[in-house]
Amino acid sequence: MSDRLAWETGDRRVAYTCPGFDVVNESVRLPDGTETEFDYVSEPASVCVLPFTPDGDVVCIEEWRQAVNRVSHGLPVGGVEPADADLEAAAHRELAEETGHEAERLEPLVTVEPANGIADSVMHFFVASGCRPTAEQDLDHNESIRVRQRAFDDLLAAVRDGEIRDGRTVLAVAYYRLLEE
Repeated sequence: MSDRLAWETGDRRVAYTCPGFDVVNESVRLPDGTETEFDYVSEPASVCVLPFTPDGDVVCIEEWRQAVNRVSHGLPVGGVEPADADLEAAAHRELAEETGHEAERLEPLVTVEPANGIADSVMHFFVASGCRPTAEQDLDHNESIRVRQRAFDDLLAAVRDGEIRDGRTVLAVAYYRLLEE
């Protein structure tokens, strides 16, 4: 028996596609019988890594974000690719590509749906420990990234003070801190 809040989905089509995501249009029937259209962003699952060095600093990135027209301070994040064996492999790959670092260990932190009112996105967060630089960055053609290390307390203060506005970074740092207590 389905939930009485559930919508009934009719036709589904991809209205627009580009590298990284699709915009999907669905014909839906609401619980009260109203028929309407619903559009949302569809994208592959992604990973976000909170990477700690052996000294306890966090390997952060500074990346140009065109949508907000500024440099964003945050953590390595990226989509799961078909060649990734699993989510942990995707996290290792993204950390290496964006920062040139490798982790001794990865542990799952949390999985969230960051914008489930407008997207089907699922983000898997990991804590990486023992991160050391082992190679050069291997950035995508549209990535402009600088690597910086910060003490975790400084990163937490930057989140608390609103200096860091990237939602994925805010969630990773806050959730990690919550679990520490």
